[in-house]
Amino acid sequence: MPETGGERGGVTNPDSRVVAVVDDDDAVCESTRFLLESFGFEVSTSSSGADFTREDPDVACLIVDYWMPGLNGLEFVSELKTRGRQVPTIMITAMVDPEVKRRAAELGIKHVLHKPPSAGALLRAVREELS
Repeated sequence: MPETGGERGGVTNPDSRVVAVVDDDDAVCESTRFLLESFGFEVSTSSSGADFTREDPDVACLIVDYWMPGLNGLEFVSELKTRGRQVPTIMITAMVDPEVKRRAAELGIKHVLHKPPSAGALLRAVREELS
């Protein structure tokens, strides 16, 4: 991942209600944006981990796809942690397998949802991560 000048260390801003969606599928980004905005969240979208890092948004929660070009979702979250960026994260993936869930748990990811997640499951996970 490229270095950025605006990296923030530590925990995200607890007053932020911005949820970032990182997914290479534009339709997933836009449908997730629509859902979350309809429930009062601000939403930032990026098509890759590199784009997220370059834009460096101040977010309260991250929704990240597992399968993406370049770094997969777990590699991206690991890179953020290496840089000192602690962001509550929800992973979505078309294939939820035990190894992905295990590795996600090691990174502190409590929610690994089958893609596409139901609106209810995604909202519950976001609200839990923000509480």
